[in-house]
Amino acid sequence: MKKYILAVAISLFTMSLFAQDNVLTEQETRDGWKLLWDGKTTEGWKGARISTFPSKGWVIENGILKVLKSGGGESTNGGDIVTTRKYKNFILKVDFKITEGANSGIKYFVNPDLNKGEGSAIGCEFQVLDDEKHPDAKLGVKGNRTLGSLYDLIPASADKPFIKNGFNTATVVVIDNKVQHWLNGVKIVEYERNNQMWNALVAYSKYANWPNFGNAPEGNILLQDHGDEVWFKNVKIKELK
Repeated sequence: MKKYILAVAISLFTMSLFAQDNVLTEQETRDGWKLLWDGKTTEGWKGARISTFPSKGWVIENGILKVLKSGGGESTNGGDIVTTRKYKNFILKVDFKITEGANSGIKYFVNPDLNKGEGSAIGCEFQVLDDEKHPDAKLGVKGNRTLGSLYDLIPASADKPFIKNGFNTATVVVIDNKVQHWLNGVKIVEYERNNQMWNALVAYSKYANWPNFGNAPEGNILLQDHGDEVWFKNVKIKELK
C-alpha cells in the first residue's frame, strides 16, 4: 500500500505539470478520480455555516478559485467553504498558490456544525501558509503551524519542496486511521489517529476542548477563508475502499 501511495503522489504531481486544468485525464477517470471542483461553477460546495455558496469573499476567474484578501481575519468575510458531502477513505489533491504573506488551509474530517462561535470550522488541517512572511509560522510548537503541517499538531518535514511563486500540489491520503500529507510529490507528514498517542497530542493543542477531535470516521473537506488571497485549482479526489 505504501508503494502504491508513493507512486500515486509522484504521478499526480507530475501530471499536474502538464495536464489541462480542472479536467480529469482518461487515466484518472479509469482509476476512479473525480473532480471536487469543476473549474467553472460552485457546484458541490457551500459555505461552512450556510446552505449556499458565499455571496462574497470568493471568486472564480479563468479556472481558478480564489479566496479574496479581507484583512487577515479567520472566516470573517466570505467564510470557509466545504464540500456538500462527506468523505471517509480517500486521496485528495489540491493545487494551491500563496500570495505574499498569506494564510489559508485545506481541512478534512470537518464537522461544520461543531463550532458555533467565531473562527473557522473544525477539522484536521493541511496548513497553507507563507512561512517567510506570515507570523503564524513562528507560533505553535516546533514548527507545527508551518506550510504542510498538520496544523498545531505535527510539523511538516523541514526539507519540504515548495514553489514560491507558482502552484504547489497538496495531497492528503486517508486510509482508515492512517493519514499522510504530501507536498509536490514528497511525503511531509504521517500520523495515526484514534489511539492514545493521538488523543494525548490533541490534548496539548488548541483543539483540546473540541470533543473527539480528528477521530470521526468521515467528514467534509474544506477550503479556508483566513482573510488572505490564495488560489486553488485542480481539486480532485479518489475514494478508497
